[in-house]
Amino acid sequence: MSDNLARRLKLLLKLAFTAGALWYVLAKIDTRILMQTLQRAEWGWMLLGLLFFNLSKIASAWRLNLLFEAIGLRLSNLYNLKLYYVGMFYNLFLPGGIGGDGYKMFLLNRHKKIAVKSLFSALLYDRLSGLTALLFYALLLFYASDYTRYLGPFGGQIALITAILVFPVAYIATARFFKAFVHAFLPLMGWGLAVQALQIASALCLLAALGIGEYRLEYLTLFLLSSVAAVLPLSVGGVGVRELTFLYGLQAIGQPPEEGVTFSFLFFLVTLVSSLGGLAFVKNIARTKEPNP
Repeated sequence: MSDNLARRLKLLLKLAFTAGALWYVLAKIDTRILMQTLQRAEWGWMLLGLLFFNLSKIASAWRLNLLFEAIGLRLSNLYNLKLYYVGMFYNLFLPGGIGGDGYKMFLLNRHKKIAVKSLFSALLYDRLSGLTALLFYALLLFYASDYTRYLGPFGGQIALITAILVFPVAYIATARFFKAFVHAFLPLMGWGLAVQALQIASALCLLAALGIGEYRLEYLTLFLLSSVAAVLPLSVGGVGVRELTFLYGLQAIGQPPEEGVTFSFLFFLVTLVSSLGGLAFVKNIARTKEPNP
C-alpha cells in the first residue's frame, strides 16, 4: 500500500469514527436541552476562555523552543510561535495530510539543516511532557472528585500515589530514552504544568459561560481525561472522543450529559478559532528562512 493511499484511508477512518461518535452521542441526549444550554452561553466568559486557551498555546510554544535549543536549534520566540500556530492549523484542518509536526520537521530540516531524527525526538518529547502534566492534574482532580468511589475503598489513595509517581517515572524515562533533554527536565515539566493550568482556567471559563456551578471537579476531571483520550489518533481534532467521555462520565455519577456535551462543543469551537490564526502565517512561514537569533 502506497503512503498516499494509507494516509487517505487513515483520514477516512478518522472521519468515519468522528461522524459515528457524534451521531451516537446526539442520539443518546436531548438535543433541545443542548441547544438551550448553548443559547444561554455568556460571550464574556467564552472570550476569556479563548484568551486562556491561547495563553496555554503560547506557553506550549515556549516549552517546545526549549526542546529545540536542546538539540542545537535556535529560533526566535516569535518565529517559533508563528510556526506553532501553523502546526495547529495543519493538525486541525489537514488531518489526513502531513500534519502539524510533520510540517515543522520538513520546514526546519529544510531551512536549518537539523536532522529529522533530532527534530522528531524533540517533537515527540514535547507531546510526552505535556501528557505527563496532563496525567498529573487529571489524577489529582480524580482524587478530589466523586469518581474515586468507583475504584473501591482505596480509590483516592491509588490516584494520589499514582499522581506522586508521575514525575519520578517521567524523569527515569527521560534519562533512559531522551538523554538530550535530561538537563532541561525541570523547566520543561514546569512549563508543562503551566500549560495545563491555563487549559484548566480556560475550561473553568467555559463552565462559567454555561452557568455550570455544580460538579465542577467532576467536569474538570472529565475534561482532562478526555484530553488524554483525544491524544489517540481516532478522530479529527478529538471531536467525538470528548463527547463520548462526557456522555458516559456524567451518566456514571447520575448527571444529565447534555451540558457536558455542550461544554465539549464549546471547547472545540475555541480550538477551531485559535487554530484558524495559523492561516495568517502559512505563506510567510514557508517562504521565510529565519536568520539565527
